[in-house]
Amino acid sequence: MNIQTTAFRLAAAAVAAAAFTALPAAAQSAASRGDQAVSSESRSGADAAARLTKADERMMKNLAQANIAEVETGKLAQEKAAKDEVKKFGQTMVEDHTKSLGELQELASKKGVTLPTEPDTKHKATATALKALDGDAFDKRYMAMVGVADHKKTHEMLQKVQREAKDPDLKAYAAKTLPVVHGHLTTAQQISPARK
Repeated sequence: MNIQTTAFRLAAAAVAAAAFTALPAAAQSAASRGDQAVSSESRSGADAAARLTKADERMMKNLAQANIAEVETGKLAQEKAAKDEVKKFGQTMVEDHTKSLGELQELASKKGVTLPTEPDTKHKATATALKALDGDAFDKRYMAMVGVADHKKTHEMLQKVQREAKDPDLKAYAAKTLPVVHGHLTTAQQISPARK
């Protein structure tokens, strides 16, 4: 009986030892699965944070089209304007809105948004109308339509983005761009032949 009891105790001790050595491995495996779940949740949370609402995406695309149109018509002003101040304004539009568009494209890339690569129908019509003009007639129309009217609309659009956008990065872009557009509008109002 004594030998049997001893053998039983030794067998029980061996089973217990095996269970204790397996326990850390099982716990470690469970912890690893938990880490993977947390990691997976973190990734999906980051993806969700990167995605924009439909409204934010639409605002981003509208801003892209406004930038593209300003660059295109700014190039026309450099070629066709009669007054040096209008040519210079056109050059500023090309430089500033190219930079602004680049920043917006970088943001869109991070958010998984594909931006338009050409102006919308309205802006294309404006460019077509301007292409038919030269000299003073061009200057007057360009400054009224693009310099003043379009910059008022873009200024309002940026204010709307600041108020209504859900994405903090898009709001920050609007906050950074708004003073630049305000400066363009002020300059356009000062040199616009329609005001003289």
